[in-house]
Amino acid sequence: MKIGYVRVSTEEQRVDLQKLALKRAGCGKIFCDHGVSGSTFKRPGLSRALESLEPGDTLVVWRLDRLGRSLIGLVQLIDSLGKNDIDFASLTEAIDTSSSGGRLVFHMMAALSEFERTLISERTRAGMEAARAKGQRIGRPPALSGSEIEAARQAIFIDGEDVSEVASRYKVTVRTLRQSMRRTAA
Repeated sequence: MKIGYVRVSTEEQRVDLQKLALKRAGCGKIFCDHGVSGSTFKRPGLSRALESLEPGDTLVVWRLDRLGRSLIGLVQLIDSLGKNDIDFASLTEAIDTSSSGGRLVFHMMAALSEFERTLISERTRAGMEAARAKGQRIGRPPALSGSEIEAARQAIFIDGEDVSEVASRYKVTVRTLRQSMRRTAA
């Protein structure tokens, strides 16, 4: 059985064109997400569509971006379908994993996805190394300045103030205050 899935991002958009194309492609059931972003794969209509699929079925979408925007996420989802003996078809891109050509296109997408992940990782590491070489701090900025940490240390250890009161005064948690004092004590 062919199961269709349609999605539009905003309430103003219409699903008519997608539904018509899926009906012409032979979809017996069509699930819909209206006004939902494609940035996440946790969508009510998509969840119902995936739950209704059985081995031998095909999940059909009008265009690949209707299923999701993340290439990595798409590859993982389609791979998961394949492991459950469920095919995938995208009408606009002419991808159909029930055919050898469709599987080839899918595997090329998977290879490109892996390549993209590697490039992103390499660029991130190179950027961090370059920043460190320039003496820049990597990561989140410190919650407290050096003078605030010293004033907090004085308030707690010399003046005898309660740690939670000092943390509250600086608008940080007790844990953050203690970690900050530990880091500067070295």
